[in-house]
Amino acid sequence: MATEEESKPLNYIPEVVLKKRRNNEEWAIRRKLQLEERVKRLKSDNFIIKKPQQFIREYRDKELDLIQMKQRGKRKRPAMVTPKSKLLFIIRIGGKQDMHPKARKVLYSLRLRKIFSGVFVKENEAIMEHLQKVEPYVTYGYPNLKSVKDLIYKKGVAKINKERVPLTDNNVIEQALGGHGIICIEDIVNEITSAGPHFKEVANFLRPFNLNKPEKALQGKKRRFKDGGDSGNRKDQINELISKMN
Repeated sequence: MATEEESKPLNYIPEVVLKKRRNNEEWAIRRKLQLEERVKRLKSDNFIIKKPQQFIREYRDKELDLIQMKQRGKRKRPAMVTPKSKLLFIIRIGGKQDMHPKARKVLYSLRLRKIFSGVFVKENEAIMEHLQKVEPYVTYGYPNLKSVKDLIYKKGVAKINKERVPLTDNNVIEQALGGHGIICIEDIVNEITSAGPHFKEVANFLRPFNLNKPEKALQGKKRRFKDGGDSGNRKDQINELISKMN
């Protein structure tokens, strides 16, 4: 019996099969790690499975937001009085699940894709019409020289080839804006503050400012600022909010 067992040939497994089995095992390990990473990410993002009632409520909120946006758009605006400055700074302060896609589209047209982001714009009829439509989600006003300078020096980032580039090198500014006579960060400050002839080029060169969430400066109320809320026109008082968010 012992001789028969010794002479019994070993089972031969082709190398191709072994390689395929090894590849499958490696793929299974990678897949397992990917799934574990996805679960961790979902947990860290506070992933919650929504109930049907939540979808219904969100749909109703969005439809109500659309109706209110149309009503705000029809609201008669006071005649524009030529202000001391044409420069506005707009901060997005809200707008999530309850916002209708049309309201989001207006915010995106203002380059306000994130909450607590801010942009410089020139005041005109079209801008004021946009701001009236999305009034519950933004606050704005007339920034002074100090606010403009602090924002650009502390949080200024350029948009070059779709990448974020800090404003730490005047050569970057000169390459992008030198054709308009703007060669350094101080020139950017002056062009923005004065709402000069190349304001559009400079404003588009700057990415929207990522601001800090202010402590106790915003109450989470959609009422207008003049009525005790957060949103709408703060005029010169926007400078106080900028200093808290910069």
